[in-house]
Amino acid sequence: MKKIIILFGGILLNNLLLAQTPSNILVTNPIAEDILLGNYDPANYTQSIIINDPDIITCGIKSEVSADSLHSLLKKLGTFHNRNAYSDTVSNTIGIGAARRWVYSFFQKISADNENRLIPSYLQYDLAALPFDPVNCFAGQFRNTFAVLPGMDTTNPSIVIFSAHMDSRCEAPCGDTCKAHGIEDNGSGTALVLELARVMSKYSYNSTIVFLLTVAEEQGLFGATAFAIYAQSNSLPIKAVQNNDVIGGIICGNTASPPTNCTQMGQIDSMQVRIFSIGNLNLTHRGYARYIKLIYLEKLISIVDVPMTINIMNQEDRTGRGGDHQAFRQRGFTAVRFTAQHEHGNGSGTPPDRTHTPNDILGVDITGDGIIDSFFVDFNYLKRNAVINGVAATMTALGPEIPDFILNNDSSGLSVQITTQTQYLHYRIGVRTLFTDFDAVYSIKDTTSFIIPNISAGISYKVSVASVDSNGIMSPFSKELFKNAAVNTDSFMIDSIINPINCEIISGTENFPSINLAYKELLKCIPNPFSKTTTIIIKAKELLNYHPGGKISKSAFILITDIVGKEIKRIKINLNDQENKIIYTPEVLVPGIYNYSLVVDGINLVTKQMVFVE
Repeated sequence: MKKIIILFGGILLNNLLLAQTPSNILVTNPIAEDILLGNYDPANYTQSIIINDPDIITCGIKSEVSADSLHSLLKKLGTFHNRNAYSDTVSNTIGIGAARRWVYSFFQKISADNENRLIPSYLQYDLAALPFDPVNCFAGQFRNTFAVLPGMDTTNPSIVIFSAHMDSRCEAPCGDTCKAHGIEDNGSGTALVLELARVMSKYSYNSTIVFLLTVAEEQGLFGATAFAIYAQSNSLPIKAVQNNDVIGGIICGNTASPPTNCTQMGQIDSMQVRIFSIGNLNLTHRGYARYIKLIYLEKLISIVDVPMTINIMNQEDRTGRGGDHQAFRQRGFTAVRFTAQHEHGNGSGTPPDRTHTPNDILGVDITGDGIIDSFFVDFNYLKRNAVINGVAATMTALGPEIPDFILNNDSSGLSVQITTQTQYLHYRIGVRTLFTDFDAVYSIKDTTSFIIPNISAGISYKVSVASVDSNGIMSPFSKELFKNAAVNTDSFMIDSIINPINCEIISGTENFPSINLAYKELLKCIPNPFSKTTTIIIKAKELLNYHPGGKISKSAFILITDIVGKEIKRIKINLNDQENKIIYTPEVLVPGIYNYSLVVDGINLVTKQMVFVE
């Protein structure tokens, strides 16, 4: 008991300290600060022609984020020689001072191109503002650079943040003169945030969007901590923080930190991205990662040129490592980290790994003509990750509020009762058992209660919920509740309509057509786990799946993939309005977890997991 009291007292004291507003944390632009605090008139920042349709924005982000633009941004970031937080602040060409002033001017240009709607600022702080003993290389003052795009709704203000650290380092954390171009770590994240600021400032959102570039991450998350303290002290209504760090490289390093499938020096992977978050049931971080993945599967994957696999990682960051999202999470804000599937090292600065060495450069000249022609960052991969970020944040910034719910467990089954935000016509119910991803996501319409189908008595189920507004935009998921099911249930509900996007139809003047997407439900395979053969059962209803041109759907298959998204097999199927049974006998399969998805006309309707054992 004594230990518990001491621990509680320590937590309480720490929270009280964090709640104080340090005088040495300063937003340098009072206009930007007023927007952060919600003290502004949205009419002053309203577009001449408001563009806030989520499908138009999605297609715009998909088409306008440019690999060439990202290349140009990274090339410029490499010219500053060293972006260590302790590097030169006076020079106009090298050091962190020149870099942050260039970023500020970049934000100003974007604003000038978009009716002066993007407001740049610095967040100035010093080490005394931090609630811990930092790695103090020498006394100094630091400046994060950020820009705010004001939201249209100040009656219910909220904020979505893109973040990345723009500082770099060599082997020594205080090295301020070495060549520290920091292209992967973290020029890639910096370029992504800047590119999204350029593209997303063309549109309007209900929430305010902040494009934040921190410094002194490499010494201990100083910049993110200062901004998070400011946010907490001023009760900023932050919906989510999407941190991007080491997000553009595709080559495996010698000592890449787990968890990863990066096992051999030089291995390439440009088809996957990892999202890290803490996974406690009473927190929303891991649920937000699942939300990002679901938005991608439902809104993006059918229209992108190169589909990506999003891997929801089962820990907050790589083993022994950390990032800026943690500073926000520690202060109660929902935060996740995007990281490339492959990282070139573990941050120790040990060659031949490039991370935290002078070799973290844009690329090399292999032809000898003085022009870099072999790059360590894949600009198209970085573009794909930027689009995933931008569309997820768009839905968060335009979408409804997160509901609360009660999870009941009685003779009728395991059931959900929505208790707040009950004004919406649609809700989504995410259900999990053993896996990091959802086992299934159900949709309900015109009701706030739902008996979860396909439940087995004695199994523990983790459940979260989301709202869906009249525009078909889903909120992030709530905190999870869990219970051991008391009885079996085998009913199913008709799914709400999820409209796929056709970017070829969307333009500045054309109306987006109404699309009726049939209800389909992929049921669990029986048996599961299995050793030789399993049966996948699909129930279908209202088999009317029209494309905008009126074409009736005829293409459907079951897609089997491994846990990281590599395709194993496709099984073509003909859906009818009864039970559809597919017998699956693996030809070559090692024991493990596999995904099986129902894909109709290129749209992944639902994915579940099966376990193969010897």
